[in-house]
Amino acid sequence: MIPPKILIVDDDAVICEILEFNLTNEGFDITCAYSAEEALDKLTPAFSLILLDVMMGGMSGYKLTEILRRNKNQVPVIFLTAKDTENDMLTGFSVGGDDYISKPFSIKEVVARVKAVLKRYDQPRPLATRKLFFGDVTVDLELKEVIVGKERVLLTKTEFELFALLAGSPERIFSRGEIIDSVWKETPFITERTVDVHVTRLRKKLGARASLISNRSGYGYRFNTINL
Repeated sequence: MIPPKILIVDDDAVICEILEFNLTNEGFDITCAYSAEEALDKLTPAFSLILLDVMMGGMSGYKLTEILRRNKNQVPVIFLTAKDTENDMLTGFSVGGDDYISKPFSIKEVVARVKAVLKRYDQPRPLATRKLFFGDVTVDLELKEVIVGKERVLLTKTEFELFALLAGSPERIFSRGEIIDSVWKETPFITERTVDVHVTRLRKKLGARASLISNRSGYGYRFNTINL
């Protein structure tokens, strides 16, 4: 079996060395790049995942991810960063990141999250029906798309799975714990704040249909069809 190839991008050579050593011991094929610009030169379709520092000299990790997503490159990205405010997390997810690990981190946590993200991409969760319709909103469970009117809403894999979970049971209130257990089932160390950040970003992308996702204080989130 060919081991998954991971590209580590960090301008700190010590961090690259530590990650390379430990992930190699876990059976991964590791390549290191010490800038976003170098990463663009080394990145090929053979890579299964990128571990990406945010703050680097030159191009930032966020900018690199924006470029990849703009070019339709959907390789999973896990951000490694000392910036851990909610706005930082929101930025990371909004540009197309799949996970967010704050520095300092434990190697055990990094390994667990890498394996979880790779498993999510290798084994997508089956969905029961092909399309859901809510007024002018269509959820295409086969193509993994959400369409509002005639416009396709660009969602990350995690955002779509969150939206599909709520839309699949309209008016049911899902606790943050239930959402984590479903959307992030294979990903350890996920906090309730991560759910809130994704919901905030999802509402923003839905624009005039943001009210489809509502919050019941103290309980959780639901897909709200009352105003359709």
